Amino acid sequence: MTLFWIASVVLVVFSCILIALPIYRQKVNNDEALRDELNKAFYKDRLSELQEEAEEGLVEDQQDLIEDLKQSLLDDIPAQKDNANGSSISPMAVLIPSVIVVIVLSYGMYMKFGAHQEVQEWQQVTANLPALSKKLMAPEGAALSDDEMRDLTLALRTRLHYQPDDSTGWLLLGRIALANRDVDTAIGSMKKAYDLEPKDPDVMLGFAQALMLSQDDVEQDQARRILGELVKDDYVDLRVFSLLAFDAFERKDFPAAIRYWSVMQQMIGPQDSRYEMLSRSIENAQKQMGQQVGTGKSVSVAISVADNVSVDPNAALIVSVHTADGSPMPVAAARYPVGSLPRTVVLDDGNSMIAERKLSSLDTLMVRVRIDSDGNVATKQGDWFGESEAVKMGESVTVVIDKQY
Repeated sequence: MTLFWIASVVLVVFSCILIALPIYRQKVNNDEALRDELNKAFYKDRLSELQEEAEEGLVEDQQDLIEDLKQSLLDDIPAQKDNANGSSISPMAVLIPSVIVVIVLSYGMYMKFGAHQEVQEWQQVTANLPALSKKLMAPEGAALSDDEMRDLTLALRTRLHYQPDDSTGWLLLGRIALANRDVDTAIGSMKKAYDLEPKDPDVMLGFAQALMLSQDDVEQDQARRILGELVKDDYVDLRVFSLLAFDAFERKDFPAAIRYWSVMQQMIGPQDSRYEMLSRSIENAQKQMGQQVGTGKSVSVAISVADNVSVDPNAALIVSVHTADGSPMPVAAARYPVGSLPRTVVLDDGNSMIAERKLSSLDTLMVRVRIDSDGNVATKQGDWFGESEAVKMGESVTVVIDKQY
């Protein structure tokens, strides 16, 4: 704002200079001197004419005519001087009122028609950016009014214009656009944040969330890859599994949706108010699969390793569910890349070994987890493993890999 006023003062001063220059540089017209010269020339010409007329005998009283001519010349001098003195105007008498008019008109017209009030409000909104950002990021951020959201958007755009490398600002602008269902702005803002901080989990999640709303299959595939990286890096956030579950449900991959929602249930526990909502989502997915509500069950397994265990990143992770008595024959099993540990996996009826005996038929169970280093399930020599205690179906299962065959 200070820069604006400085620029306006410079422009006004320049305008005043343009007014002053013609006043002080105007050519001085000395009318008195010009009239004297003219009168002298007229006097001399008339004297010459009288002389010629006298020589020709046309004039008898030449001397009287010369006296009259001199008298008329003298009579013209005082009147001419008075007239010249009466018309004299000081340059300052013209300059000062002109400068005052320029200044009053310039700032008066700006105050009236120059959006002065809007500029002031813009400056106030920009200064209020930290407070608005803090309010948005707080748990009660959803309470922001429409006016506050517009103010925050304006302030962010202003800041990002001057600081285009602010990844946090782009992320915040993208979140506002998501809240307003402005998909194009959300994707564009989140992409700028992602280009600046491609490994930041919050930025990755925000960009994936924006891409999920796109109608472009390529962008949706990119969102799935980003979410897969978050899960692989063990970025434990309910929103990651929520996006994966929503995407799976939209693609009619109902077993996958059920698994993700089940993981969310295990993460929040039955005491959380969202638990029942997730249960309804699971039941809805089961209905879509043609299953009877209440028969679909899954087992969520939290897997970790002891400090003395060395894990080959190229090994496989074999998770098997057994009856509570520890029977060697698994009821359900699944094979995963080791990835990063600790991690959580979910098994359901889709992982059952025998169609006639589903995982959901168990009342109690135990889980074994093994790191298969050679790729051969039949060989166990040297493999690390762990197993859980017997638990009831629906309870969370924890397995620590700390033993070696």
